[in-house]
This record gives sequence, structure tokens and C-alpha cells, in this order.
Amino acid sequence: MTARRGAGGTCGAPPAQPRQRLAAVRGEVLRLQQPKFLSSHDCVSPSSGDDAAREDTMQPKDKGTDVGPAPFVVDIEDLTLGNENFRTAVWTGTHFQLTLMTIPVGGDVGLEVHAETDQFLRLEQGEAKVLMGPAKDKLSQEWRASDDWAIVVPAGTWHNIVNVGQTPLKLYSIYAPPHHPHGTVHRTQADAMAAEEAEHEH
Repeated sequence: MTARRGAGGTCGAPPAQPRQRLAAVRGEVLRLQQPKFLSSHDCVSPSSGDDAAREDTMQPKDKGTDVGPAPFVVDIEDLTLGNENFRTAVWTGTHFQLTLMTIPVGGDVGLEVHAETDQFLRLEQGEAKVLMGPAKDKLSQEWRASDDWAIVVPAGTWHNIVNVGQTPLKLYSIYAPPHHPHGTVHRTQADAMAAEEAEHEH
């Protein structure tokens, strides 16, 4: 059966030969970039020069590229496990932001509070101690969490996540609204702290 394309440019199941070509393109994209992810260019049919130019802007160019606010479909577990940076923003939109984090053994996210941002985190690897409370010196709630556990931090809540396991702690975080600048990459916690201090100075 011949696949049909809708007016919006989304695509259905392609016939055998185009499917093979699409698989080859996907393989080349994934080979050239880490972590592995595809933006909306993987399933569009540009009809004009403007569409082609817009499609090109949505293609991840290198490791750590933030593809927001373009449409985005991804294996989030694979993406998270492939991240080696302390923090990598992979999608930043108008209303929320997706970041990846890797916390070394014995390390932590860092004690912090987001006054106007709710935060959702999901652990994909490792073991964590989660601390929350109403004040910096009053972290009155404590949990243990591991693979597949989710953490929800309401705006205005002081919190920290400590790696208490024997492997790097891998997680992804959703901020609503966005908290970090578009395209943020902090290779280490020291880089993250330096960037935050520079932002506060401005």
C-alpha cells in the first residue's frame, strides 16, 4: 500500500525502498552525533526553499546541540545514558526545558532552589539520596531513589540529589518554565557553578 503524506508534512509508513533509505539516513545521523537523538527533520517533506531552510535549522549539528523548539522524538533512556556531561540542555521551548545530567560517584546536583520553576526528574541509572525542605538549612524530607524512579520538586523548595551508588547517576530533568539558557552545556559541576555565578553578576 502506498503511504500518503498529509498537508502538514508528516509521513506514514514508507514503502520498502524509501524505508531502507530512511534507515540509512538515520544511521548516518546517529553515527555522527552523540548522544543519539533525531529532530523533526526525520519525518518531513519540504515543499519550498523556506521549508528546506527551516528543516536544516532543526537538525542537531553536534554533541550537546539544543534542538528546541523544533518537534522532537527520542529514546529518552538511550539519550540519558549516553550523556557524559554534568548538564546538557537538549530541548528548550517556550514553556519547558529538557536537560540531561550525569552525577559522578559521591557527587551531587548541588543544594538549590528554583523560585518560579517546577521540576520533574527521572533516574535512568544509579542510586540517589533525595533531600527537600522549605529552607536551605531545613531539608526535612529524605528519600532513596534508583533506576526508573521519578522526583518532583515544586517551585520554591530547596533540594539536593546525592549519588550514593557505585556508578554514575544518570537522570533527565524537565524544568517548567525553562531554567537554563538555550543550549546550555556544563561539562562539570564546577563549570555549572561558574556559569551560575556569572549569570548572577549580570
